[in-house]
Amino acid sequence: MTRQHSARPVVVAVDGRSGAGKTSLAVELAAALREHRSVALVHLEDLYPGWEGLARGVERCAAEILAPLRRGETARWRAWDWLADADGEERITEPADVVVLEGVGAGSRELRSLSDAVVWLEAPAEERRRRALERDGETYEPHWDRWAAQEEAWLAGDDVRSSATVTVESAPGVSRPDGATRRVLDALAELPALRDLLAPERAQRESAGVVVRRVAAEPKPDVLFESLFGSASHSVWLDASDADVPDAGERSRFSIMADDGGLLARRMAHRGGRTEVVFGPTTATPATAHFDQPFFRWLDSAWGANSADLKGLECGFVLGWLGYLGYELKRECGGADVDAQIPDAQLIFAARAAVLDHQSRDVWLLALDAPDAASWLEEAEKAVTWAAGAPTSAAGAPTSAAASDGPLFVARDDGDAYRAKVRAAKAEIAEGNTYEVCLTTTLEADVPSGSVCEAAIDPWSVYRMLRRRSPAPFAAFARFGELSIASSSPERFLGISAEGALRAEPIKGTRRRTPGAEPAEDARVIAELAANEKDRSENLMIVDLLRNDLSHFAVPGSVAVARLFAVETYATVHQLVSTVDARLRPGASRAEALAAAFPPGSMTGAPKISTMDILDRLEVGPRGVYSGAIGYFSRTGAADLSVVIRTLVLEGRPDGRMRLTLGVGGAVVADSDPDAEHDEIRAKAFGVLSALGSEFPG
Repeated sequence: MTRQHSARPVVVAVDGRSGAGKTSLAVELAAALREHRSVALVHLEDLYPGWEGLARGVERCAAEILAPLRRGETARWRAWDWLADADGEERITEPADVVVLEGVGAGSRELRSLSDAVVWLEAPAEERRRRALERDGETYEPHWDRWAAQEEAWLAGDDVRSSATVTVESAPGVSRPDGATRRVLDALAELPALRDLLAPERAQRESAGVVVRRVAAEPKPDVLFESLFGSASHSVWLDASDADVPDAGERSRFSIMADDGGLLARRMAHRGGRTEVVFGPTTATPATAHFDQPFFRWLDSAWGANSADLKGLECGFVLGWLGYLGYELKRECGGADVDAQIPDAQLIFAARAAVLDHQSRDVWLLALDAPDAASWLEEAEKAVTWAAGAPTSAAGAPTSAAASDGPLFVARDDGDAYRAKVRAAKAEIAEGNTYEVCLTTTLEADVPSGSVCEAAIDPWSVYRMLRRRSPAPFAAFARFGELSIASSSPERFLGISAEGALRAEPIKGTRRRTPGAEPAEDARVIAELAANEKDRSENLMIVDLLRNDLSHFAVPGSVAVARLFAVETYATVHQLVSTVDARLRPGASRAEALAAAFPPGSMTGAPKISTMDILDRLEVGPRGVYSGAIGYFSRTGAADLSVVIRTLVLEGRPDGRMRLTLGVGGAVVADSDPDAEHDEIRAKAFGVLSALGSEFPG
């Protein structure tokens, strides 16, 4: 009698060429899954009818096993007797919560249509052959080439790896990597289709405690970052580079630095609706989850709100995600779909980090509780001590280049073109289509490999020159493989405390500050900026926009303007800044509250949606990282994000060139003067260009 099961099982296929490690992984995966649910394990090896039977084995598996199990029925099938070269005994596979299917072809087109997830294992060819022959010895060796040819013919017409929802890379020489099964389980739990099923595993992962070491020391921040994370291909430094400036304020109290190293680390990249999350990215066998999902929906599931407060650490960051959200994520917030040609967002999940408290003069070393935590804390403490006593020259002590020695930048819009676009924006305002347009353009430079200035355009050196010349409360350096970001942003986009306090601090109104200006000259410029009706109007429009953005998820009546038209002074500019506060509604999604305010209103104009459409028409090109946000999403539920302005993006190209891009812009209102608007973007570009030894293109 056919036995019925109450629900359709979840099918996980484990595929890869012979010797990739499928069987071991599948057995361990099934054992791990059985902790919370029933599991059936099926080996395709039992279904191939001989050494030429790959395709036929796939057909038999689909018809005789997966089809009945998917109906909730008992599967009855005959296993192949390899010694007799004929069908053998009948076997029975009962329905279960999860079916793990492993073998060459498990992820083939026919079987993946019956599966919920496909895991593809990749390993070097020689490693695979060695593993397979060690396992099956003389039985397999005479047939290796014959079977391998079958695999290659199948894969030539069915790109399973590209269709897989989880991929696992095995480094050369790795036979039984520690933790690989756990990373695959984590990757499976990241897939939207399996998140509910694997909720216990996700909860276990997110509940890891934090191991802390507090060091009373004042290390040189750039020396410490280079020592701890300088060799990492993916790292982030949220740098309060103006912490030593008198009256720097609470925004400049903490600096945070981290990478994607450690057993519990991971990183993600999102582009055009497609997300990849890599678990154990620096281990010998990283596992990557691939899936389609809007970024902010993914963030809602990944962010969490862990009660991981640490006594004495007043920074909201207690490990979590750090990185950037590019402007083109506007497609999820009412804007048009534009391809930036780079990931729309990249984040690392820091399983270890250093937090510098510039007020108490302490360094907090944090690590998720894992087998590698203690050793990292030991090494990190030594690095802190060394960086506290190291001379400035220990990290190279870069100096700004002389004017005209740097890369030659070209503007997407020359002066005449930009002024024409200002007039076009004013025409849109006159037609009543918008009130304010934050019009931007891009400066670009290509540095060929082997050129005179190539050595000076190392991203790390560039950032350290920039932080010396233009210190700012939201400065940042981030490295994501070939993409690096060097930012000296003074503007907070949105801060969210663990308790739900919201704060935005928009900037509108800028004046260039003359290097070495006398106090009287500074005072004159500050007074003019504070009283300028146009700048106040620009600022007020964005304040109103942000009050509206925050109100969508705020406690009614909690939105308030705590500061209006304050002037802040930085190394190269004076800025007109306001502060908007609110309280998040209890139970409201923090990711959705962030999405409601994204992109930053100070970089779009008002009203936001229609103005973004106007900007798409006028700018004729993506903004990429520029105009987005950089910051952190803590395990505590806190977040702090800056607006990506005064920021250089550096991309290493396959041909060895380095592409530099610098976005600049300003708000256009009804009484804007095109010449003055062009002068403003020149002022905003000065800090970055002068650090490079470059000039604004003519």
